[in-house]
Amino acid sequence: MQRFAWLVPSFPAVSFFLIVFFGKRMRRRGSEIGIAAVFLSFVVSIAIMAHFVAGGAPVTSSLPFFQIGSFHVEVGQNVDGLTAVMFVVVTLVSLLVQIYSTAYMHGDRRYTWYFAALSLFTASMLNLVIADNLFQLLVGWELVGICSYLLIGHWWEEKENSDAAIKAFITTKTGDIPFLFGIFVLTVAAGTSNIPEITHLAETHQLATGTLTVAALLLFGGAIGKSAQFPLHVWLPDAMAGPTPVSALIHAATMVAAGVYLVGRMFAVFAPSGHALAFVGTIGSITMVIAALLAMIQDDVKRVLAYSTVSQLAYMIAALGLGEEGYTPSLFHLFTHAFFKALLFLAAGSVIHAVHTNNMSEMGGLRKSMPVTFWTFVIGAAALSGIPPLAGFWSKDEIITEAFKTGHYAIFVTALATAVLTAFYMTRAVLLTFFGDYRGTAHAHESPRAMTVPLVILAGLSVVVGAAFGPTGLFFDWVHFGTAVHKPVDYGFAAISLLGAAAGLLAGYRLYSRWREHDPLRSLGPAYVVLERKYFLDDLYLGGVVRPIQYRLSAATDWSNRYILDGAVNGAAWLARRLARAVDRFDRDVVDGAVNGVGIGTRASGGWLKYLQSGYAQRYAAYLFGGVVILGLVI
Repeated sequence: MQRFAWLVPSFPAVSFFLIVFFGKRMRRRGSEIGIAAVFLSFVVSIAIMAHFVAGGAPVTSSLPFFQIGSFHVEVGQNVDGLTAVMFVVVTLVSLLVQIYSTAYMHGDRRYTWYFAALSLFTASMLNLVIADNLFQLLVGWELVGICSYLLIGHWWEEKENSDAAIKAFITTKTGDIPFLFGIFVLTVAAGTSNIPEITHLAETHQLATGTLTVAALLLFGGAIGKSAQFPLHVWLPDAMAGPTPVSALIHAATMVAAGVYLVGRMFAVFAPSGHALAFVGTIGSITMVIAALLAMIQDDVKRVLAYSTVSQLAYMIAALGLGEEGYTPSLFHLFTHAFFKALLFLAAGSVIHAVHTNNMSEMGGLRKSMPVTFWTFVIGAAALSGIPPLAGFWSKDEIITEAFKTGHYAIFVTALATAVLTAFYMTRAVLLTFFGDYRGTAHAHESPRAMTVPLVILAGLSVVVGAAFGPTGLFFDWVHFGTAVHKPVDYGFAAISLLGAAAGLLAGYRLYSRWREHDPLRSLGPAYVVLERKYFLDDLYLGGVVRPIQYRLSAATDWSNRYILDGAVNGAAWLARRLARAVDRFDRDVVDGAVNGVGIGTRASGGWLKYLQSGYAQRYAAYLFGGVVILGLVI
């Protein structure tokens, strides 16, 4: 079945074109095409996964794309355990998001285009996953960024939405600059862009450690941008301006997962370099804490989840910084996180769909009117908080345990502190949204089945996938690196992790079990202001980067407008006037002169010739005689 893995990205890619050209003529305006295509991709993904469950071997194949001298680029597929896992995650989450969207986006005037963009988004991520070379991966990488721009700005008529899309695009492109240099360095050093070949060269020490360090740090720049890590994390919360199902897909299975996947796929480049791993671990540690602190004070339920995504991605990044022992825990957390984060966003969308607001201060008491949404949201929140036996407990516990056992105590402390903060802000979100009295004005009601069925499926997965794949070692069998071995659950560290989650839960309950007009966290004073201003990073970027660049661009544009464009226009006008005058003079003096001269000459000759026709015979005889005389003289 692995030979046909190329079908997985092909189905949604084809559906994109079908929806664009024929979607509006379809009964359901193209959504049925997108859903059918991603369902087929999911079926093929399950078949590929079954191959690896049965102990199948990885498959790599490629076809030549173009060649310049000795340099050649191929298009191919690299199908291993990590590919199979990501296939299932991306196709399943995309399938559920598209089903959910049929109700959530019902009546949207760009409904057909929305489903076309979702299909292209899915195909782009799947192409990134299956790529067997860096240039093919780059194509998927950039298409994912373009699709996120289109979907975040889906309702572009509102300035907030278009600004968010632009911010996401520019911020991630900032990270893509070093990423492109990293591809160049690695390709030149290895003499190939083929990922399995580069992996082999790195693992067999045929590439210098210094070269690998430089390449790893440059590649990681792309991951920092795509996976919203400090200091390029600022785009992801603003991306909540897009439709909520888009947020679920971005946060769970596509855009932000791409950065973690990149580091995981190219881990052979990172592993030999202690400096690169230390930098990766440091960025992850910083990001997980600062994002969790920001999540605590948000009033917008989607922003709470957005900052939680930044924090959880940082868990994965920090785990990769542990080295080969953290490789499997990191990607296992990517796997489990996809399900409960998609669940949380879709449940939040269900609430927003019912009450027409994102603000939790205008919610409350919704557990009675929206029971399915309530229970599924609680399951997702518990999984994110690391409550056993839910999925997040198993994957997060592995990261915390390995951080301590490998001697990375700073990562251990920050991961444990983040676990406490995570439980706190998710308890706060549950209490403000579903408990107390309803504080909104809209009539709250449960969402239609097209929205609740995906919630139930994701809730079920959030309950079982952790225990089914983690402690059993099944996930490790598919996804591991180097000499690492599967280890049984250390229940001592599990207890420590659970105590941290319990502490956060109790603190959240104590502060938010009763509704208060003012957030109790405002008592933090200056610290709250720092969090409210997002550590002043947006101010720094706007004042120190964006506005100076805008000013210089404006000045340059004004100068070019006045001295280049205006000069060119004025010069063209002056030349046109001179040409017009020359043409006018030529017309009057030459053309009109010639015409008038012919007329005058004709009139004069006519006046002279009329005397030849006098009617007197003696004159004719004289003329004849004169002519004979002249002729005689000439001869």
